Amino acid sequence: MKKFVSFGVALCLMLSLVACGGSEENASQPAGSSEAQGQSQEQGQTGDETFLVGICQLVQHDALESATKGFKDALTEALGDKVSFDEQNASGESVNCTTIVNGFIAKDVDLIMANATPAVTAAAAATDTIPILGTSVTAYPVALEIPLDQWTGTVGNNISGTSDLADLEAQAKMIKEWFPEAKNVGLLFCSAEANSEFQVSEMEKYFADLGLTGTRFAFTDTNDVAAVTQAACDASDVIFIPTDNTAASNAEAIANIVIPAAVPVIAGESNICKGCGVATISIDYYDLGVATGKMAVKILTGEADVKEMPIEYSPELVKLYNADMCEKLGISPVEGYEPIQ
Repeated sequence: MKKFVSFGVALCLMLSLVACGGSEENASQPAGSSEAQGQSQEQGQTGDETFLVGICQLVQHDALESATKGFKDALTEALGDKVSFDEQNASGESVNCTTIVNGFIAKDVDLIMANATPAVTAAAAATDTIPILGTSVTAYPVALEIPLDQWTGTVGNNISGTSDLADLEAQAKMIKEWFPEAKNVGLLFCSAEANSEFQVSEMEKYFADLGLTGTRFAFTDTNDVAAVTQAACDASDVIFIPTDNTAASNAEAIANIVIPAAVPVIAGESNICKGCGVATISIDYYDLGVATGKMAVKILTGEADVKEMPIEYSPELVKLYNADMCEKLGISPVEGYEPIQ
């Protein structure tokens, strides 16, 4: 009898070890892998699976805040209390993005949402297994150093997401529409932001077709925004600011320069326009965040593989003007544009 009991105990211990080993193997699979998708579908049937999503946001300003909110709202609506968030802000410092992402990896998050280009590049450098979704990223091939002639619309690894790229040609034409007498356009942007550099290069092509002369005025960080803005005002009839995180964070400082100089700003997005611009053709960043959140739901539940998900774009663009700025500069709004709320 004692031998039978001993054998039974040993057998139980062996089965326990096998079960534990299987659990560890399952835990090691990244959420975006095909193995994890199958597991997610099986576990999803039990209704007891939970997810931890890390959010790395480059800096605190309205556009990125709206995208993060939309992302969280979409996930919470779909998954309820089965999803939780570790939300971190890098305070505008790329090096902080790296620290934040490494923290997410240590916590074994199921997915990383990287809000803005430096956050995406930091996440891409840190992990090739955890699914990464970017948002508020203008040009993924530029951010991820993929040759433009090889860009298919899908990154092809553990990264996908949404782009905030608006219609640059339409924005260039806005300058002629709003200021038909303008000749010299100052391109004001942060040289440390690759997406801003990309937009400026594209705008220069459109300016050439429109007979406009574009001159670059690049600041390196917050410290020289005022001085560079003043230089742009001195040399320009109109200033164009692309979707630029540093400019967005310093919109009030830019307004304090352009208003006394009486130089209007055409902005790449609504939040910059609200702070210092006259008009814009912009996306809705909350809606962009929602689209990113819906992509995350598909990845976490195993419905889609991040490797196969193409970059998505905002479905709608809106024409907006800043009534307060127009009044201060004595500019009559162009028909067809709505006031920024």
